[in-house]
Amino acid sequence: MSVRAHTVAFEGVEARPVEVQCALSAGMPSFAIVGLPDKAVSEARERVRAALLALGLALPAKRIVVNLAPADMPKEGSHFDLPIALALLAALAIVPPDLVEETVALGELSLDGTLIPVIGALPAALTAAESDRRLICPRDCGPEAAWVGATQVIAADTLQAVLRHLTGERPIAPARPGEATTPASGRDMRDVKGQDRAKRAFEIAAAGRHHILMVGPPGAGKSMLAARLPGLLPPLTPVEALETSMIHSLAGLIDAGGLSMTAPFQEPHHTASMAAIVGGGRGAKPGQISLAHNGVLFMDEFPEFPRGVLETLRQPIETGQVVVARANAHVRYPCRFMLVAAANPCRCGHLFDAARACGRAPNCGDDYMGRISGPLLDRFDLRLEVPAVTLDDLDRAEGGESSARIAERVAAARAVQARRFDAVPDVRVNAEAEGALLEDIAAPDAEGRALLTQAAARYGLTARGYHRVLRVARTIADLAGSETVRRPHLAEALAYRLPAAAG
Repeated sequence: MSVRAHTVAFEGVEARPVEVQCALSAGMPSFAIVGLPDKAVSEARERVRAALLALGLALPAKRIVVNLAPADMPKEGSHFDLPIALALLAALAIVPPDLVEETVALGELSLDGTLIPVIGALPAALTAAESDRRLICPRDCGPEAAWVGATQVIAADTLQAVLRHLTGERPIAPARPGEATTPASGRDMRDVKGQDRAKRAFEIAAAGRHHILMVGPPGAGKSMLAARLPGLLPPLTPVEALETSMIHSLAGLIDAGGLSMTAPFQEPHHTASMAAIVGGGRGAKPGQISLAHNGVLFMDEFPEFPRGVLETLRQPIETGQVVVARANAHVRYPCRFMLVAAANPCRCGHLFDAARACGRAPNCGDDYMGRISGPLLDRFDLRLEVPAVTLDDLDRAEGGESSARIAERVAAARAVQARRFDAVPDVRVNAEAEGALLEDIAAPDAEGRALLTQAAARYGLTARGYHRVLRVARTIADLAGSETVRRPHLAEALAYRLPAAAG
């Protein structure tokens, strides 16, 4: 007799259905798990055996075979423990097989039968909903999985509690979603003295989700500006929060089942490996660019990152997704993020200060910034020089507008874009518009087009640079409440595109 339980295997943010088939037959007593399991799945035999013994149940003296179908899909992780145990209990007629058939289960078992939290409860719940099944998971995973809303989530502490629920002895109430949080950052743009031009650039970047590169000496406030960017961004929409949480669920970063409505902010160190940035390693986990999906990726000391790591950013920036290639699969993760990069003008950082610059100036600056390739540099919508802060700026009592004030304008501009792209698939902000759509929404007036044509010829703008100027100008027009992109909007966009420090 063969019975079936159901669980999932993770491929990127997708939770692929897996059928757990269990068969008991006469023969030499054994317990085998087949279907391309990894080491953690193969070790489930001992955990399941010990958990059943803790319930007072001994495995029969028969040949037990558990098949994880489809057999050619790699199975990784300890979350297969619970579905294997349920399939075995159904094969032993301890729980009703039809109830197990109607369930998607995931969870790791301790030796005493306690259910241990696992990653991926949110995408697993989506798969359960698509197959019209309930989800059974560890208690700590319940609030996270319950966010799906389209399926019943049973969150239990132990295997015994699951057994009592399925037999009707002690039903478990469905889990409730965790609290959606929007934590305050506590960092305000008012804290940054001076740097009015940089603050304006960050407002534009936040409004249209444009990539931005800052070049300036140490202590100019580049990191301070970047750290305050999340305070300018509007809360995530429900769709964005679910997308981001799917990735964070696979990385085990969701605390207490609560979904955050705040845009993520990732800031990897320049010594991070390629796998840490773009994803990979054991299990092809999401990297920093995917964890920053719908949020900000801040890369300080940008030229100090390995050249190979920087070059891998080029395609994800354009496509909004990254493919992690493995020997037996290609795992795809979304990564629509705003790249904020900061760099010193040279290794010592004092290229523009004649009194402190090294003897190799200006060649040292060319060599240092030359670590950023032209094609990668071309992908930044805004490039600006962040000069050293003067003593007069530091003595100011006020640092300018607050983050809340700027955020109001950003939210208004984002609302305009939401209406504009409401019927356009895969486009939410100006930075994602391209082709005929971009030409339509950012068509400049006659004076603006003349200016743009002149600038393109004089500075040798690439086709990519030309279109990025149009996107930034459209965002500036949105901030100004203008339906048409005019000459002043294009002039400001060009000023951020072609500064002396980065151009």
